Amino acid sequence: KYLCSNCNNILKKALQTLCGHRYCSACLAWILRNSKNAICQKCKEEDPNTLSEESLLAEERAFGDAAINKEISELKVHCVTLGCSWSGIMKDFEEHQSLCEYALIPCHTGCGHVVMRKKLADHLENGCVNNVTVCQRCQRSLSSSEYQLHLQLFHLCLSQKATGMLGLAPPQPQGGHRGCTDPVPFFQGSKEKVKEHEKAAVGAHLLLLLQHLRQLKGTLCSAAKAAHASVSEDESVLQQLLREKVVSELENKLQVFENIVAVLNKEVESSTLEIMAFRRQSELDQNIIRGLELKIAELQRCLTQKDAGLSSLHKSLLFSEQASYDGTFLWKITDVGRKLQDSVAGRTVGLYSPAFYTARYGYKVCLRVYLNGDGTGKGTHLSLFFVVMKGDYDALLPWPFRHKVTFMLLDQNNREHVIDAFRPDLASASFQRPLHDMNVASGCPTFLPLAKLQSPRHAYVKEDTLFLKCIIETN
Repeated sequence: KYLCSNCNNILKKALQTLCGHRYCSACLAWILRNSKNAICQKCKEEDPNTLSEESLLAEERAFGDAAINKEISELKVHCVTLGCSWSGIMKDFEEHQSLCEYALIPCHTGCGHVVMRKKLADHLENGCVNNVTVCQRCQRSLSSSEYQLHLQLFHLCLSQKATGMLGLAPPQPQGGHRGCTDPVPFFQGSKEKVKEHEKAAVGAHLLLLLQHLRQLKGTLCSAAKAAHASVSEDESVLQQLLREKVVSELENKLQVFENIVAVLNKEVESSTLEIMAFRRQSELDQNIIRGLELKIAELQRCLTQKDAGLSSLHKSLLFSEQASYDGTFLWKITDVGRKLQDSVAGRTVGLYSPAFYTARYGYKVCLRVYLNGDGTGKGTHLSLFFVVMKGDYDALLPWPFRHKVTFMLLDQNNREHVIDAFRPDLASASFQRPLHDMNVASGCPTFLPLAKLQSPRHAYVKEDTLFLKCIIETN
């Protein structure tokens, strides 16, 4: 009773429909938004032959079930997140979900990672590529990946080795950044993280190296001119040869890196075009999917209408098969225990029998029974009434209705049937020609005490079934 008739999960803000089934408020809203003349799925599953107007779903035909909501809020539950040992009641569960240390949550920086809540701080400190770090030298705010490249720009090992080999002072970087003679701080971490970093920052590394090589080339040329005037002729020739060799090697490397950057640029352009093509195709696919969803919704609406039509035809056929045309009618009522409970709880009022006739073209009538009593028999007796209905041949029949009516509750052991009879009050509106579908019921409000109905001495109810018989004298 705690499960939604649609999603089959625990009810959230439970609503009860007229047919007695329950839905989450969001599920019922979704059903009504996506289909017209929606029929309760549970009613269709339980017995398609008993579908009635009460099975139609509508917002105004549903009401909040406060009792079930209260019971659900007090259910004992536990957290199913792996590693979490929390347990409590349902109304505290949503608060726990927002605090559970073992819950998987996306990183709020937008890096795309999903981590346990208790490991988020470690992720931000050591693994998040979008986490911002402030450079202690120039006070710029940088992401973790940008910060590593930023440090390499100003502490490149190549710069230290090349300038040391030539006896030159380290070049001063642009932008006011102070020079550094500390050991070079390369990217640190596990082998897997280093490989990921190398893959992710290939283009950036090449650009940094290219800029540094160009800067180093200019520095070497300037240093060569300054050193030429301060050394002897032999040393000058030796150093000149050494510098020319270094410059030549650097120029060759520079050309190689420029070629690599050009190739990478072309690959980036090609990837961009492919991504744009994928996006266009995705938009086309989404449009096709939306069109198919609309067609499915229309087919479901048509199917619902056909189901309702078939149900109506089935009821008509069943009525034709059960109809009596000789004034004698036997009514079999099953599932008596549940129907009696519904009557006591006020979920149902009275039960109508199928219609029957006094003759082939005679009066159309039916019975109405209140299992928990009505009027003076409320709560103490079974009440049984006779109802004159609007028929197709009323214009040819004499009015008021004046035939004797006999009620019988059959003892299924054939020992002591309960019998009561009455003749119509000709002045009563109950027996005049009907102006509407049926007249006001008339009969026996204290037909049988409930204690006697359920007494083990009699077999009025056997295998949860009882039989009521009505006999109309037609001669």
